[in-house]
Amino acid sequence: MLSRDELHDLFDALAGVPYGGEVVDQRTHALQAAAHAVAAGADDELVLAAAFHDVGRAREVATRYRGMPHEQAGAAFARDHLTERSAWAIERHVAAKRYLVAVDPAYHDTLSPVSVRSLRVQGGPMSPEEVAAFEAHAWAPDAVALRRWDDAAKDPEGPVLAMDDLVAAYERVMS
Repeated sequence: MLSRDELHDLFDALAGVPYGGEVVDQRTHALQAAAHAVAAGADDELVLAAAFHDVGRAREVATRYRGMPHEQAGAAFARDHLTERSAWAIERHVAAKRYLVAVDPAYHDTLSPVSVRSLRVQGGPMSPEEVAAFEAHAWAPDAVALRRWDDAAKDPEGPVLAMDDLVAAYERVMS
């Protein structure tokens, strides 16, 4: 289990780290995604998934899981420090974007220009077979919800979850 100080250090290390051309930094993006999860009534496991969904980009995590895409590095970190459900949603948040583009014709138009560019690199819309496989998993709705919070967490004026609230959620889940 991570200590309060380790959690603060992990998220503080994301402050000022660019978020791929978006107008928020990695820390704001993470805590904003978590705030959206709380506002949506998500349980603590999903709030943590929202906060940690891009932790694979943190220097410490990326170094530990060198060579892995950020969603896989983040999921590996989450498997060590969170729950399997949180890890699964983190690992599938990129796939959830591909899924939404495939099943929701209006979704593509909601993506930021940066997210549209990354979608091409990530493989574009899922095939019908990929859609069916994704939908077959019990936690697919969690990954889709996480994806939507991820997409909404790019507003420099948007709400962010206080670190004390994130730590409290972590402690509740891990106790």
